[in-house]
Amino acid sequence: MLARRHSYPAVRATTATPLHRDDLMRQAAIARELGSPFVGQVLEAARRQLDHAPRLAERIDFWPGDFAADAVAMRLNAGLNALARRDAPPVLGRLYRERAGNFDSAIAAALALGEDELVEWLDWPTQTNEVGRSSAFIAALAVLAARDPRPVELLEIGASAGLNLNLARYGHVLGGQTLGDAGSRLVIRPDWQGPPPPAAPVLIQEARGVDLRPIDLADPAARERMMAFVWADRDDRAARLAGAFAVAAVHPPRVEQGSALEWLPAQLARPQDAGTRRVIANSMVTQYFSPEQRRGMIASVLQAGARATAERPLAWISLEWTRDRSEVQLRLTEWNGQGGEGVTTTLATCHPYGASVTWKA
Repeated sequence: MLARRHSYPAVRATTATPLHRDDLMRQAAIARELGSPFVGQVLEAARRQLDHAPRLAERIDFWPGDFAADAVAMRLNAGLNALARRDAPPVLGRLYRERAGNFDSAIAAALALGEDELVEWLDWPTQTNEVGRSSAFIAALAVLAARDPRPVELLEIGASAGLNLNLARYGHVLGGQTLGDAGSRLVIRPDWQGPPPPAAPVLIQEARGVDLRPIDLADPAARERMMAFVWADRDDRAARLAGAFAVAAVHPPRVEQGSALEWLPAQLARPQDAGTRRVIANSMVTQYFSPEQRRGMIASVLQAGARATAERPLAWISLEWTRDRSEVQLRLTEWNGQGGEGVTTTLATCHPYGASVTWKA
Protein backbone atom coordinates (compact mmCIF):
# COMPACT_ATOMS: atom_id res chain seq x y z
CA MET A 1 0.00 0.00 0.00
CA LEU A 2 2.87 2.36 0.73
CA ALA A 3 4.18 1.91 -2.83
CA ARG A 4 1.29 3.82 -4.47
CA ARG A 5 2.41 6.78 -6.52
CA HIS A 6 0.84 10.15 -5.76
CA SER A 7 1.73 13.79 -6.16
CA TYR A 8 1.74 15.81 -2.97
CA PRO A 9 1.96 19.59 -3.46
CA ALA A 10 3.51 21.74 -0.78
CA VAL A 11 1.23 22.62 2.10
CA ARG A 12 0.53 26.29 2.57
CA ALA A 13 1.40 27.86 5.89
CA THR A 14 -1.45 27.95 8.40
CA THR A 15 -2.28 30.47 11.09
CA ALA A 16 -2.38 27.77 13.78
CA THR A 17 0.16 27.99 16.57
CA PRO A 18 2.99 25.62 15.52
CA LEU A 19 3.86 24.61 19.10
CA HIS A 20 6.62 21.98 18.96
CA ARG A 21 6.79 21.66 15.20
CA ASP A 22 9.11 24.66 14.93
CA ASP A 23 11.60 22.67 17.00
CA LEU A 24 12.11 20.55 13.89
CA MET A 25 13.82 23.57 12.34
CA ARG A 26 16.11 23.97 15.34
CA GLN A 27 17.01 20.29 15.19
CA ALA A 28 17.65 20.66 11.46
CA ALA A 29 20.19 23.40 12.22
CA ILE A 30 21.88 21.17 14.80
CA ALA A 31 22.09 18.31 12.28
CA ARG A 32 23.83 20.63 9.82
CA GLU A 33 26.28 21.76 12.51
CA LEU A 34 27.06 18.12 13.26
CA GLY A 35 27.92 17.40 9.62
CA SER A 36 24.61 16.06 8.26
CA PRO A 37 23.16 18.58 5.79
CA PHE A 38 20.87 15.93 4.29
CA VAL A 39 19.20 15.29 7.64
CA GLY A 40 18.84 19.03 8.03
CA GLN A 41 16.98 19.25 4.73
CA VAL A 42 14.77 16.28 5.65
CA LEU A 43 13.71 17.84 8.94
CA GLU A 44 13.08 21.22 7.33
CA ALA A 45 10.87 19.60 4.69
CA ALA A 46 9.08 17.60 7.39
CA ARG A 47 8.29 20.85 9.20
CA ARG A 48 6.88 22.41 6.04
CA GLN A 49 4.85 19.35 5.03
CA LEU A 50 3.77 18.09 8.44
CA ASP A 51 0.09 18.77 7.84
CA HIS A 52 0.06 15.90 5.33
CA ALA A 53 0.07 13.68 8.44
CA PRO A 54 -2.45 15.29 10.81
CA ARG A 55 -2.24 12.67 13.58
CA LEU A 56 1.54 12.83 13.52
CA ALA A 57 1.40 16.62 13.55
CA GLU A 58 -0.88 16.59 16.58
CA ARG A 59 1.44 14.28 18.51
CA ILE A 60 4.41 16.50 17.73
CA ASP A 61 2.58 19.73 18.51
CA PHE A 62 1.32 18.50 21.85
CA TRP A 63 4.29 16.39 22.91
CA PRO A 64 3.85 16.01 26.69
CA GLY A 65 7.51 15.91 27.71
CA ASP A 66 10.68 17.80 26.85
CA PHE A 67 10.69 17.79 23.06
CA ALA A 68 14.45 18.31 22.72
CA ALA A 69 15.52 16.01 25.57
CA ASP A 70 13.23 13.27 24.25
CA ALA A 71 14.86 13.66 20.82
CA VAL A 72 11.47 13.60 19.09
CA ALA A 73 12.92 15.04 15.89
CA MET A 74 15.43 12.18 15.76
CA ARG A 75 12.62 9.65 16.22
CA LEU A 76 10.80 11.17 13.24
CA ASN A 77 14.03 11.25 11.25
CA ALA A 78 14.62 7.56 11.97
CA GLY A 79 11.08 6.70 10.89
CA LEU A 80 11.54 8.49 7.59
CA ASN A 81 14.88 6.74 7.08
CA ALA A 82 13.21 3.37 7.76
CA LEU A 83 10.59 4.09 5.09
CA ALA A 84 13.27 5.20 2.63
CA ARG A 85 15.31 2.04 3.18
CA ARG A 86 12.25 0.08 1.97
CA ASP A 87 11.40 2.47 -0.90
CA ALA A 88 8.09 3.20 0.80
CA PRO A 89 7.25 5.26 -1.19
CA PRO A 90 9.74 4.93 -4.07
CA VAL A 91 10.09 8.71 -4.42
CA LEU A 92 11.44 8.82 -0.85
CA GLY A 93 13.87 5.95 -1.45
CA ARG A 94 15.18 7.71 -4.53
CA LEU A 95 15.68 10.96 -2.61
CA TYR A 96 17.69 9.14 0.05
CA ARG A 97 19.83 7.22 -2.44
CA GLU A 98 20.62 10.27 -4.55
CA ARG A 99 20.61 12.66 -1.59
CA ALA A 100 19.19 15.30 -3.88
CA GLY A 101 15.85 16.14 -5.41
CA ASN A 102 12.52 17.62 -4.44
CA PHE A 103 12.58 17.20 -0.67
CA ASP A 104 9.13 18.67 -0.10
CA SER A 105 7.40 16.38 -2.58
CA ALA A 106 9.14 13.21 -1.35
CA ILE A 107 8.67 13.98 2.35
CA ALA A 108 5.03 14.96 1.78
CA ALA A 109 4.38 11.60 0.10
CA ALA A 110 6.09 9.73 2.94
CA LEU A 111 4.15 11.62 5.61
CA ALA A 112 0.82 10.93 3.91
CA LEU A 113 1.37 7.28 3.06
CA GLY A 114 3.51 6.27 6.03
CA GLU A 115 1.74 8.19 8.79
CA ASP A 116 0.76 5.10 10.78
CA GLU A 117 4.33 3.85 10.92
CA LEU A 118 5.76 7.29 11.65
CA VAL A 119 3.39 7.74 14.58
CA GLU A 120 4.70 4.43 15.97
CA TRP A 121 8.30 5.62 15.57
CA LEU A 122 7.59 8.44 18.01
CA ASP A 123 7.15 5.77 20.68
CA TRP A 124 10.74 4.55 20.22
CA PRO A 125 13.44 6.37 22.22
CA THR A 126 16.55 6.98 20.15
CA GLN A 127 18.96 4.05 20.41
CA THR A 128 21.88 4.64 18.10
CA ASN A 129 24.33 2.74 20.34
CA GLU A 130 27.01 4.71 18.49
CA VAL A 131 30.19 2.64 18.66
CA GLY A 132 32.30 5.65 17.69
CA ARG A 133 32.00 6.68 21.34
CA SER A 134 33.81 3.51 22.43
CA SER A 135 37.10 5.08 21.34
CA ALA A 136 36.68 7.70 24.05
CA PHE A 137 35.92 4.96 26.57
CA ILE A 138 39.00 2.92 25.73
CA ALA A 139 41.22 6.02 25.83
CA ALA A 140 40.00 6.70 29.38
CA LEU A 141 40.58 3.06 30.32
CA ALA A 142 44.11 3.34 28.92
CA VAL A 143 44.74 6.29 31.26
CA LEU A 144 43.75 4.08 34.19
CA ALA A 145 45.78 1.11 32.90
CA ALA A 146 48.90 3.22 32.43
CA ARG A 147 48.89 4.21 36.10
CA ASP A 148 47.73 0.91 37.54
CA PRO A 149 47.32 -2.07 35.19
CA ARG A 150 44.66 -4.46 36.39
CA PRO A 151 41.60 -6.26 34.97
CA VAL A 152 38.43 -4.22 34.55
CA GLU A 153 34.84 -5.04 35.45
CA LEU A 154 32.88 -2.74 33.12
CA LEU A 155 29.32 -1.64 33.97
CA GLU A 156 27.49 0.42 31.35
CA ILE A 157 24.17 2.16 31.95
CA GLY A 158 21.95 2.96 29.00
CA ALA A 159 23.76 0.23 27.08
CA SER A 160 21.13 -0.19 24.35
CA ALA A 161 22.34 -3.24 22.39
CA GLY A 162 25.59 -3.39 24.37
CA LEU A 163 27.86 -2.75 21.40
CA ASN A 164 30.20 -0.52 23.41
CA LEU A 165 30.73 -3.36 25.88
CA ASN A 166 32.82 -4.97 23.13
CA LEU A 167 35.14 -1.97 22.95
CA ALA A 168 38.32 -3.97 23.60
CA ARG A 169 37.43 -6.20 20.63
CA TYR A 170 37.54 -3.22 18.25
CA GLY A 171 40.63 -1.52 16.91
CA HIS A 172 40.95 2.18 17.82
CA VAL A 173 43.44 4.35 15.94
CA LEU A 174 43.95 7.29 18.28
CA GLY A 175 46.57 9.91 17.60
CA GLY A 176 48.64 7.56 15.46
CA GLN A 177 48.59 4.54 17.76
CA THR A 178 46.19 1.63 18.06
CA LEU A 179 44.41 0.42 21.18
CA GLY A 180 42.26 -2.68 21.39
CA ASP A 181 42.38 -5.32 18.67
CA ALA A 182 44.25 -4.08 15.59
CA GLY A 183 43.00 -7.09 13.60
CA SER A 184 39.35 -6.55 14.44
CA ARG A 185 36.50 -6.61 11.94
CA LEU A 186 35.88 -3.05 13.13
CA VAL A 187 38.61 -0.41 13.29
CA ILE A 188 37.53 3.06 14.45
CA ARG A 189 39.52 6.15 13.44
CA PRO A 190 38.15 9.34 15.00
CA ASP A 191 39.60 12.70 14.05
CA TRP A 192 42.07 12.97 16.91
CA GLN A 193 43.48 16.31 18.09
CA GLY A 194 46.24 16.57 20.67
CA PRO A 195 48.69 13.97 22.01
CA PRO A 196 47.72 10.30 21.93
CA PRO A 197 46.40 8.53 25.02
CA PRO A 198 48.75 6.17 26.87
CA ALA A 199 49.72 3.06 24.95
CA ALA A 200 48.58 0.79 27.75
CA PRO A 201 46.78 -2.51 27.13
CA VAL A 202 43.20 -2.59 28.42
CA LEU A 203 42.05 -5.90 29.89
CA ILE A 204 38.28 -6.30 30.22
CA GLN A 205 37.64 -9.17 32.60
CA GLU A 206 33.85 -8.78 32.57
CA ALA A 207 31.42 -6.42 30.85
CA ARG A 208 27.72 -6.01 31.57
CA GLY A 209 25.12 -3.38 30.84
CA VAL A 210 21.53 -2.35 31.46
CA ASP A 211 18.88 -0.63 29.38
CA LEU A 212 15.18 0.07 29.71
CA ARG A 213 14.69 -1.45 26.26
CA PRO A 214 17.65 -3.70 25.42
CA ILE A 215 17.98 -4.44 21.73
CA ASP A 216 18.13 -8.10 20.71
CA LEU A 217 20.88 -8.21 18.10
CA ALA A 218 19.73 -11.67 17.01
CA ASP A 219 16.54 -10.05 15.66
CA PRO A 220 17.01 -8.74 12.07
CA ALA A 221 14.17 -6.23 12.61
CA ALA A 222 15.96 -4.84 15.66
CA ARG A 223 19.20 -4.44 13.70
CA GLU A 224 17.31 -2.69 10.91
CA ARG A 225 15.72 -0.34 13.44
CA MET A 226 19.18 0.58 14.72
CA MET A 227 20.35 1.25 11.18
CA ALA A 228 17.38 3.57 10.67
CA PHE A 229 18.52 5.68 13.63
CA VAL A 230 21.86 6.30 11.87
CA TRP A 231 21.68 9.55 9.92
CA ALA A 232 21.21 8.70 6.27
CA ASP A 233 24.14 10.76 4.98
CA ARG A 234 26.65 9.31 7.43
CA ASP A 235 27.94 6.23 5.62
CA ASP A 236 30.86 6.03 8.05
CA ARG A 237 28.52 5.55 11.00
CA ALA A 238 26.51 2.91 9.15
CA ALA A 239 29.72 1.03 8.29
CA ARG A 240 30.84 1.14 11.94
CA LEU A 241 27.49 -0.21 13.06
CA ALA A 242 27.65 -3.06 10.55
CA GLY A 243 31.15 -3.91 11.78
CA ALA A 244 29.95 -3.90 15.39
CA PHE A 245 27.10 -6.24 14.43
CA ALA A 246 29.68 -8.66 12.99
CA VAL A 247 31.74 -8.59 16.21
CA ALA A 248 28.61 -9.02 18.36
CA ALA A 249 27.57 -12.08 16.36
CA VAL A 250 30.72 -13.80 17.71
CA HIS A 251 30.79 -12.06 21.11
CA PRO A 252 27.18 -11.31 22.16
CA PRO A 253 27.09 -8.45 24.70
CA ARG A 254 25.46 -9.00 28.10
CA VAL A 255 22.69 -6.44 28.57
CA GLU A 256 19.92 -6.77 31.14
CA GLN A 257 16.51 -5.15 30.96
CA GLY A 258 15.82 -2.70 33.75
CA SER A 259 16.21 0.75 35.20
CA ALA A 260 19.76 1.99 35.64
CA LEU A 261 18.67 3.62 38.90
CA GLU A 262 17.90 0.19 40.35
CA TRP A 263 20.45 -1.92 38.48
CA LEU A 264 23.53 0.18 39.16
CA PRO A 265 23.29 0.26 42.99
CA ALA A 266 22.71 -3.50 42.95
CA GLN A 267 25.82 -4.06 40.82
CA LEU A 268 27.93 -1.74 42.94
CA ALA A 269 26.85 -3.64 46.07
CA ARG A 270 28.07 -6.97 44.66
CA PRO A 271 31.41 -8.29 45.99
CA GLN A 272 34.34 -7.04 43.91
CA ASP A 273 37.35 -9.25 43.35
CA ALA A 274 40.56 -7.98 44.91
CA GLY A 275 42.99 -6.74 42.28
CA THR A 276 40.25 -5.70 39.85
CA ARG A 277 38.96 -2.26 38.98
CA ARG A 278 35.21 -1.67 38.74
CA VAL A 279 34.37 0.93 36.09
CA ILE A 280 31.01 2.58 35.47
CA ALA A 281 30.51 3.95 31.95
CA ASN A 282 27.79 6.03 30.34
CA SER A 283 27.51 7.99 27.11
CA MET A 284 24.80 10.47 26.13
CA VAL A 285 22.27 8.98 28.52
CA THR A 286 22.01 11.25 31.58
CA GLN A 287 20.35 13.93 29.44
CA TYR A 288 17.27 11.68 29.50
CA PHE A 289 17.22 11.55 33.33
CA SER A 290 15.17 13.91 35.43
CA PRO A 291 17.11 16.04 37.96
CA GLU A 292 15.91 13.71 40.71
CA GLN A 293 17.09 10.65 38.79
CA ARG A 294 20.50 12.22 38.19
CA ARG A 295 20.86 12.99 41.88
CA GLY A 296 19.91 9.42 42.74
CA MET A 297 22.48 7.96 40.37
CA ILE A 298 25.24 10.24 41.63
CA ALA A 299 24.40 9.36 45.23
CA SER A 300 24.70 5.63 44.53
CA VAL A 301 28.07 6.14 42.83
CA LEU A 302 29.38 8.30 45.68
CA GLN A 303 28.34 5.65 48.21
CA ALA A 304 30.24 3.01 46.24
CA GLY A 305 33.21 5.37 45.96
CA ALA A 306 33.30 5.72 49.73
CA ARG A 307 33.64 1.92 49.97
CA ALA A 308 36.43 1.70 47.37
CA THR A 309 39.92 0.66 48.45
CA ALA A 310 43.33 0.46 46.85
CA GLU A 311 42.72 -3.25 46.24
CA ARG A 312 39.19 -2.68 44.95
CA PRO A 313 39.19 0.73 43.24
CA LEU A 314 36.24 2.31 41.45
CA ALA A 315 36.19 4.59 38.40
CA TRP A 316 33.48 6.40 36.48
CA ILE A 317 33.82 7.30 32.79
CA SER A 318 31.21 9.76 31.57
CA LEU A 319 30.77 11.03 28.01
CA GLU A 320 27.96 13.58 28.27
CA TRP A 321 26.88 17.10 27.37
CA THR A 322 27.82 19.86 29.77
CA ARG A 323 24.92 21.43 31.62
CA ASP A 324 24.70 24.30 29.13
CA ARG A 325 25.00 21.78 26.23
CA SER A 326 27.96 23.73 24.86
CA GLU A 327 30.18 20.66 24.46
CA VAL A 328 30.44 16.93 25.10
CA GLN A 329 33.08 16.12 27.70
CA LEU A 330 34.89 12.88 28.49
CA ARG A 331 35.33 12.87 32.25
CA LEU A 332 37.08 10.34 34.48
CA THR A 333 36.46 10.10 38.23
CA GLU A 334 38.53 7.76 40.40
CA TRP A 335 38.21 6.40 43.92
CA ASN A 336 41.21 4.48 45.22
CA GLY A 337 40.38 4.45 48.91
CA GLN A 338 40.40 8.19 49.44
CA GLY A 339 36.59 8.38 49.79
CA GLY A 340 34.79 11.66 49.23
CA GLU A 341 33.72 12.74 45.76
CA GLY A 342 36.74 11.15 44.11
CA VAL A 343 39.27 12.76 41.80
CA THR A 344 37.78 13.99 38.53
CA THR A 345 39.69 14.81 35.34
CA THR A 346 38.27 16.16 32.11
CA LEU A 347 40.17 14.08 29.57
CA ALA A 348 38.74 15.37 26.29
CA THR A 349 35.98 17.13 24.43
CA CYS A 350 34.28 15.00 21.81
CA HIS A 351 31.86 15.04 18.91
CA PRO A 352 28.51 13.69 20.19
CA TYR A 353 28.86 10.61 17.96
CA GLY A 354 32.58 10.15 18.55
CA ALA A 355 33.68 11.43 15.13
CA SER A 356 36.31 13.67 16.70
CA VAL A 357 38.22 13.82 19.97
CA THR A 358 40.23 16.75 21.32
CA TRP A 359 42.48 15.21 23.96
CA LYS A 360 43.29 17.39 26.96
CA ALA A 361 44.81 14.95 29.45
